[in-house]
Amino acid sequence: MWSVLALLLALSGGAMSLDKLNMCMDAKHHKTEPGPEGQLYQQCSPWRDNACCTANTSAEAHDDASYLYNFNWNHCGIMSKECKKHFIQDTCFYECSPHLGPWIQPVDQSWRKERILDVPLCKEDCETWWEDCKNDFTCKTNWHKGWDWSSGINKCPEGSKCSKWTDVFPTPKSMCEEIWSNSYIYTTYTKTSGKCMQLWFTGTNPNKKVAEYYLNNGQQQQSSALPTLLFLAVTSLSVMIH
Repeated sequence: MWSVLALLLALSGGAMSLDKLNMCMDAKHHKTEPGPEGQLYQQCSPWRDNACCTANTSAEAHDDASYLYNFNWNHCGIMSKECKKHFIQDTCFYECSPHLGPWIQPVDQSWRKERILDVPLCKEDCETWWEDCKNDFTCKTNWHKGWDWSSGINKCPEGSKCSKWTDVFPTPKSMCEEIWSNSYIYTTYTKTSGKCMQLWFTGTNPNKKVAEYYLNNGQQQQSSALPTLLFLAVTSLSVMIH
C-alpha cells in the first residue's frame, strides 16, 4: 500500500522522466535522441532541424528497393507517383518526427519495442492522400500484417486479389485508420486548428505545439482523477491500520 501511495504522490507531482515533446520511439531505425540532421533527403528535409531519423534513413525512405523494411509498394502493379509521394511522406513522418510522444505505446514485436497509436491526422493530409491514391490498386486493408513474405519482400497473400483502392478503402477515414493498424485516426480538424498532426509542412515544425496540446490535455485528465485515487488509497490504508 505504501508503494501505491508513493506512486500516486509521484504522479500528482507531475514526475516524468521522459520529455514526451522531444523524444524518439524505440523502433528499428530511430535514433536514441532527436537532434539536427542537416542532410535529410528530399521529402524528409522539413525535419532537418530536429529529427529522429538519420540522413541515410531519409534517403532509403525514397527508394523502391529500400532496406528499411523490404516493403514492396508495387504489390498490385506499379504504384502511381502521386500516391507514392504520400507513403514517402508517411515514412518520413514516422521515422523522423520527434513530437510523437503522446501517442507512443509499448509493443511486443521482434523489430520494435514501441509504436504510435491514434495519432490525429489533419483532415487535408488524409483526404489528399486518399484522393491521390484512389486510382491505384491493393489487396489488403491492413498493411502491417498478413503478407506473404516467403520471397523476402511482401506479396499479396494466397486467396487475395488486387482491387481498386476505393473498393478496399471506401473513404479517407478507412484508409488512414486501417492501413497501419490504427497508427493514425482521421479527424475533421484542419491544419490551422492546432489540434492535428501534419504530415506535410514547411518551415518550423507545427507538430510540437499539437503534441503539447494533447499532452497537457491528457495530464489535466490524469490530475483530475488523482484526488479520488489518493482518497481511496488513504481510506484503504486507514482500514488496514485499524
